[in-house]
Amino acid sequence: MSSPAYQRVLLKLSGEAFAGNGADVDVDTTTAMAREIAQVHADGVSLAIVVGGGNIWRGKTHEAAGMDRATADYMGMLATVINALALQDSLERIGVPCRVQTAIAMNAIAEPYIRRRAMRHLEKGRVVIFAAGTGNPYFTTDTTAALRAVEVGAQAILKATKVDGVYSADPFKDPTATKFAQLDYLRVLELGLEVMDSTALTLCMDNGLPIVIFNMFRSGNIRRVVMGEPIGTIVSRSPVPSDAEGVSHAR
Repeated sequence: MSSPAYQRVLLKLSGEAFAGNGADVDVDTTTAMAREIAQVHADGVSLAIVVGGGNIWRGKTHEAAGMDRATADYMGMLATVINALALQDSLERIGVPCRVQTAIAMNAIAEPYIRRRAMRHLEKGRVVIFAAGTGNPYFTTDTTAALRAVEVGAQAILKATKVDGVYSADPFKDPTATKFAQLDYLRVLELGLEVMDSTALTLCMDNGLPIVIFNMFRSGNIRRVVMGEPIGTIVSRSPVPSDAEGVSHAR
């Protein structure tokens, strides 16, 4: 049996990963996702997770109607806590030990984010879910993922999306769209590809933290990435020449 390519990873899940069958947080979808995570946990890989909240709350719509940006962002942070608790419950019901840590104090339902405590949980084989973003408005959950990954010593960020990598155009609309197998951080910035926001991408670049973008809706893909199979798109310091240019729809 082959060994995992990474010993510790941070998995970034968007809010849409929790939705399904018309529900904001779908039980079957969340349970299936927990089983995928359990496969990686069973391999002995140390796993941290950052969740989004777009399935419950999209602040941009309300900002456009005049809502204060900070208020909209705080509401989005609360939505991520709901998703984190749902995932924690699904994981624990199948025997995976899990802790939720929030960047905004909610002591009655989750631990506060304390880096050393998070590290200890990971060392003890627990999955740690980071919720409430960074605790500050104006920062995305992409930035949270990059920050937490660096803080806990993750070897890669696994960004789960609805497509199987980064393309030169929307593959659902343009059949000629070209998939990138690998990209350099600077190339992503130059092409304006929406892999992660620029703050998150710069933090990854400064710390040499690779990002793997892959389709999470294909069963077994999380484990395939962790085992080092060449699926999706990897963004790292190793540039691969490519003629494909355009706008990615990986997000």
